[in-house]
Amino acid sequence: MEPGTLLYDTATDQVGEYQDQSGPYAILRPVGGGREWQAHPAMLRPATDRERISAGVRAANDRTWAVPPDPEDLSRPPWPVPGCVECGELDGRRETARAGHDHSAATDANVLLRQHQRAAHLP
Repeated sequence: MEPGTLLYDTATDQVGEYQDQSGPYAILRPVGGGREWQAHPAMLRPATDRERISAGVRAANDRTWAVPPDPEDLSRPPWPVPGCVECGELDGRRETARAGHDHSAATDANVLLRQHQRAAHLP
């Protein structure tokens, strides 16, 4: 078997990229990288086109979520910093405004949250 071949491990219901052989086991790595695992060769089969595409999309999504949001990106609302009381209060104000369909107040809360985060949380 060639390294890089995509196989479906029926024991774990995962698609993995064949790396090498270790004793009686095949070594597989998740598509897009990650922790390798050992699989019994009898439990492996070639991945279908659908399984390969699904694994590739999952890996692309994982890479996307791994990038922290840019605090200067004004196209997205800011996220409150976990554990920060003021962030939590401003987020609550924003959620109340959204629930009341008061878009102006929600925008105001976003501005205040960004200002607070720049002052309190950025180096």
